[in-house]
Amino acid sequence: MGFLEDTIRRAKADKKIVVLPESYDRRTLDAADKVLREDMAGIILIGDQKEILAKADGLDLSKAIFIDPNQYEKMDAIIDHFTELRKSKGVTREEAASILRGDAQYLAVMLVKEGSADGMVSGAVHATADTLRPALQILKTKPGTKLVSAFFVIVVPDCAYGADGVFIFADSGLVQNPNPEELAAIAVSSAESFQQLVGKEPVVAMLSHSTKGSAKHPDVDKVVEAAKLAKALAPSLKLDGEFQLDAAVVPTIGQKKAPGSSVAGLANVLVFPDLDAGNIGYKLAQRLAKAEAYGPITQGISKPVNDLSRGCSADDIVGVVAITAVQAQGRQS
Repeated sequence: MGFLEDTIRRAKADKKIVVLPESYDRRTLDAADKVLREDMAGIILIGDQKEILAKADGLDLSKAIFIDPNQYEKMDAIIDHFTELRKSKGVTREEAASILRGDAQYLAVMLVKEGSADGMVSGAVHATADTLRPALQILKTKPGTKLVSAFFVIVVPDCAYGADGVFIFADSGLVQNPNPEELAAIAVSSAESFQQLVGKEPVVAMLSHSTKGSAKHPDVDKVVEAAKLAKALAPSLKLDGEFQLDAAVVPTIGQKKAPGSSVAGLANVLVFPDLDAGNIGYKLAQRLAKAEAYGPITQGISKPVNDLSRGCSADDIVGVVAITAVQAQGRQS
């Protein structure tokens, strides 16, 4: 069973509700139709039901929950709660009402905060900042986490490396130029995400253009320091670095370049030194290796809120909805 099939199976086993605020986007509606037909999650769509259904011609959204901010019976209570959450920033009730009625992203996150939804997926239309800003303002980081970061689940066809071709690439969507402490936090969070989503032992490689001192540069020093800090944070984790990509995932090369390492050649969690490398890396795998790429999936927020690439397909959205549902299964609050 492949990664997505297994994730969908797990989502069906303990069904959650996911809100899709970009309810006038046809890809989102196609995805909602498929999710509901396969009964992998409940779906909330935000907006005018008649307008949404007009755009959903030929689709079956009869099992969706429609929430129109201009008619929703719980809107006043949500506005009051949002006002309370943002009062330290000077947000008045009038401003709160305007935000929640005018920006489906904020209303969607409040539905997650209130427990009406278990998670949110957005980003097919909106930029990452517009998707994550409401989540960071309303949901905050989960206990014990100092940094919100993002990753892609990469599934490479016919690949013997990683976990039968399944990898996590991090950070590939959010943190621009992490310092050593941030890079260490990304590594530990990504290992936890791999364990939760893939169900196998994470093997974490801190990537660089150098392997075990083969190059000297401050950029290499950053990765070396991050590896030390990550090991201190999670001593039992299989984690090592710095590694070039081939030394991290190809066993023969790993043994040659880093003999004695328990990670070299066996990595399934790849931690990139900065966002440029991570973003380029996942798109190379997606476009040239024909890999499936699900994300960016966020980690570190108290409840699941996940972003999409604006170039995503309906099937990509379905995959992220399934991942979001599985993430929500582990967060009872």
